Amino acid sequence: MTDRLSSEALELLRAIGLRAEAARRLRIGSAEAVLRSIVEATVALFRAEAASIALYDPATDKLVFRVAAGAQGQGVVGLSVPTSQGLVGYVYTTGQALALADVLKDKRFGRQFAEKTQYVPRSIVAVPLTDDHGTMGVLEVLDKRDEASFSLRDIELASVFARQAAVAIGASRVERDLSELLRSAVASLVGDEAADAPLDELVTAATSGLARDDESQLWVLVDRIARIGRADPSQLALVADLLGVAAEHAERAARPRRSSRIRAR
Repeated sequence: MTDRLSSEALELLRAIGLRAEAARRLRIGSAEAVLRSIVEATVALFRAEAASIALYDPATDKLVFRVAAGAQGQGVVGLSVPTSQGLVGYVYTTGQALALADVLKDKRFGRQFAEKTQYVPRSIVAVPLTDDHGTMGVLEVLDKRDEASFSLRDIELASVFARQAAVAIGASRVERDLSELLRSAVASLVGDEAADAPLDELVTAATSGLARDDESQLWVLVDRIARIGRADPSQLALVADLLGVAAEHAERAARPRRSSRIRAR
């Protein structure tokens, strides 16, 4: 009985894993590209020396700087800071935006971290990236080139960019709820009391190799669709029509094979 249920669970998990991997591939790169365009637009609007986005990483409980723009921005990409430290940590943990005219006078400013980026700012505006689930990161803008400090209006403008970034992140986080979905799927098959023990093994067995199967024609198709997704809307309509024709052809070609297997039984 247990073996049968485990087999069913594996098939269910594999189906979920395939869909999650397909969705991840369809959206991969899109969120980062949007975030990069957001910080580039932020730098241009504010005429700032740099702008960056740090996202919360639950595995390390740190904020990791994912993208940056501006003449002084690139040194921060890849660096991380605990959520309890620095101005970025303060904005993340409190959910409160801030604008400082002189960061060196603020006790929360982490000068040692700033020195790692090869740039120590004079002024800063920082706003949280939030969605319905809470705060997911922070957008920072450093040093206007034309003005000495940021204003309340600047906080409002930066918050607009932060909202767009939050939307992009929320749309791309396919795996965020996958663990809960998998646990629910296992529990429905093996029972709540037995779900905890086999979960990790079942998930590993069901999903291992999915991401590495780069030669599969399925993933070739998915990756190409992901590229097409960035095309002009008029081109997308043509592609949708072509895929519809291809899908109908595939379904017709599959029907005789299914019926022949039935007769053989």
